[in-house]
Amino acid sequence: MLLPKLFLLTTGLICLSDCKSTSGAYTSSQEWKKAVTNAKDFLAKLTLEEKAYIATGVAGYDSPLACFLLQLVYEKDFASVYPAGVSVGASWDKQLAYERGFLLGEEFKAKGAHVMLGPVVGSIGRNPLGGRNWEGFGPDPYLTGELSYQSIIGTRTVGMQSCVKHYVGYEQATGQNPTTNADGVVIEGYSSNIDDRTMHEIYSWPFAKAVRAGVSSVMCAYSRINGSYACENPKTLDGILKEELGFPGYVMSDWGATMSGVQAIESGLDMTMPGALMGSGRTTWGFSLFGGNLTQAVENGTLSMSRVNDMVLRVMTPYFYLNQDDKHWPLIDPSSQELGDFSDSMANYSWPVGGEAHRDVRGNNAAFIRKLGAESVTLLKNKNSALPIKEIPRYIGVFGNDAADKSAGLASSPDSEAIGTFATGGGSGSGRLTYIVSPLEAIKSWAKGRSNSLVQYLTDNELTPGLLHPTNVGFGDSIYPIPEVCFVFLRYYVSEGPDHSDFDLDNNGSSVVNSVASICNNTIVVTHSGNVNLMDWADHPNVTAIMMAYMPGQESGNAILDVITGKVNPSGKLPFTVAYNASDYNTASVNFTAMNITNSNGRQINFTEGQFIDYRHFDKAGITPRYEFGYGLSYTTFSIQELSLEPTNKGNVASLPDNSRAIQPGGHPDLYEILITVESNVTNTGALAGATVPQLYLAFPQDTTPPGTPVKVLRGFDKIYLEAGCSRTVTFELTRKDVSFWNVVKQQWEIPAGTFEAMVGLSSRKISVKKQFDVLRRR
Repeated sequence: MLLPKLFLLTTGLICLSDCKSTSGAYTSSQEWKKAVTNAKDFLAKLTLEEKAYIATGVAGYDSPLACFLLQLVYEKDFASVYPAGVSVGASWDKQLAYERGFLLGEEFKAKGAHVMLGPVVGSIGRNPLGGRNWEGFGPDPYLTGELSYQSIIGTRTVGMQSCVKHYVGYEQATGQNPTTNADGVVIEGYSSNIDDRTMHEIYSWPFAKAVRAGVSSVMCAYSRINGSYACENPKTLDGILKEELGFPGYVMSDWGATMSGVQAIESGLDMTMPGALMGSGRTTWGFSLFGGNLTQAVENGTLSMSRVNDMVLRVMTPYFYLNQDDKHWPLIDPSSQELGDFSDSMANYSWPVGGEAHRDVRGNNAAFIRKLGAESVTLLKNKNSALPIKEIPRYIGVFGNDAADKSAGLASSPDSEAIGTFATGGGSGSGRLTYIVSPLEAIKSWAKGRSNSLVQYLTDNELTPGLLHPTNVGFGDSIYPIPEVCFVFLRYYVSEGPDHSDFDLDNNGSSVVNSVASICNNTIVVTHSGNVNLMDWADHPNVTAIMMAYMPGQESGNAILDVITGKVNPSGKLPFTVAYNASDYNTASVNFTAMNITNSNGRQINFTEGQFIDYRHFDKAGITPRYEFGYGLSYTTFSIQELSLEPTNKGNVASLPDNSRAIQPGGHPDLYEILITVESNVTNTGALAGATVPQLYLAFPQDTTPPGTPVKVLRGFDKIYLEAGCSRTVTFELTRKDVSFWNVVKQQWEIPAGTFEAMVGLSSRKISVKKQFDVLRRR
């Protein structure tokens, strides 16, 4: 029958990704209407059992930067490992986000996949110590929304489905699933308790952009939202996602996150994953809350057939819309059967497995990976122009456990790996490396350009501080002579599962920096980290340069070397705020184990800070950060002059959208109409060509917006490249939604009366030009 090929290719292989279409109304296109017709024709041929099979799901793949197998041990082979979401966020580059989505889509398609689980926009990063922050783009909803939009458009262009995750308020892993205590009491997973305005203006904002981009699927999270599990919450699934945001695709559970059958279905869940192969919470191995339970619910009248049909149509329409029924679509790489056991899901249906096994889908994508890795590098300090290094030094020292090749193999990045460069995070978001260029390897290759260059290194963090005792000849026996430049490469392990408890770099990283800097007066520190680190050593006089290299993927060493040597002028900007003190942050993971909770409903996380996370909190509290959101240095300098605003609507602007218009994917169509264009002039005032990111922030009228309105919010950014001495006018377009707040009484986006202030600068604290304006003009 036709069912096995269509369905199994739709949900049997699922991978993650993370312009050019600007329309959110793809459901009104002829292509979408044709896809709906095809899905209905397909539906008419199905039995109830076959419909239930589609909704129940089977095993698949999951990763934000490479094909990755469900079992979390073996990844898909011969696929590229790209920079993680945090690196894309640090690039602040929409075009690179699009290209990454496109190339990921190409690779997954070549492996026989049809759906990619990504991009990640939740966790957004409310908690700077969140274990999964690195998978997403950063804690600002506008930045995350724009980069997720481009990622999805890139993926769609290839004909691949995207599945944005994790919906919604999933901001820590600790305590996410129900557990049973010693007394047999089930302790429910934590509840993210979020007020309505914060939900709309922070946490659902990037999901709205994903829906507008044409995302095929939305993955609901493990945790609860305001008391109800994310995969059975009628307000967030049906109320916000499907009705308010007009989402026409299907809601998929995270693996084992389905906590009920009929209740979840009637609340908006369309597919449970991964069927009966894996379980947590309410599920157990070999059992599914859908499957036979779904057919029985229809037969006994508990569940309507119309709802089941809706589920199938939501699953199948994106499949036909993207022409994934094309007979030339690649078959599933047979190595899938070697890397994972799908026998349970293959028992009754034949998977379309065939073609070349272990097929290499990487193409020439390493060049792009290297480029994105370098473009995301954020230069935080550059004392006395320590960088770039144009001439190869004779004496080079390399220190730190992140410098060397991986010691635990290419398949994973375990926390126990004491030595090895950290190019990807851990858990289901990781990927099987086919190779890794370590920083030490890249520096050694570079040093060969000078015949008498000497590269010495210490990569064991436990040994380094003890070996570096200053003597009158320098480091003593371990390193001699004293290097002209000392590179210190440090890591900060991040992974699905554990949240962090502190901001310190791993394996005594700070001690390594201080020990090296105590001897070497030209110490350059590079961190591979997906989260915030405090960097207490940043002001050490011998630390001449600091670079955050994030999670750059397989070309790690080459990407950072391109920046060190000036082949690439750094243009990365911080996608989060780096503080001086841990106490400067106002959110943290809740350690429920330490609280000894015995009440079944005791795991509660109250988002009492509202919208005041990251830079919004620092602005409100008047706290000076060490390095602010949007900050990043260059080898050249830039200035921003002038600021002009021009309304695109010369007549009256109503404060509320026109309720007579139908909802489109992404929300009310009025919300995306451009009301104001903002222009500013950017000049490269230095001696080198380079790129920078002018950023537009808005201050809302404080007297006409409700309490809890931030001091300013990001509402525009654009990475631009300029030759030395050249200028360019940058244009930002403000939509109705950009200048609105969510009115919890009217349940609409409302433009406040009064005066706004537009601010353009090179970071959230380095504002160059400002101008006031009113939106509600009366002519």
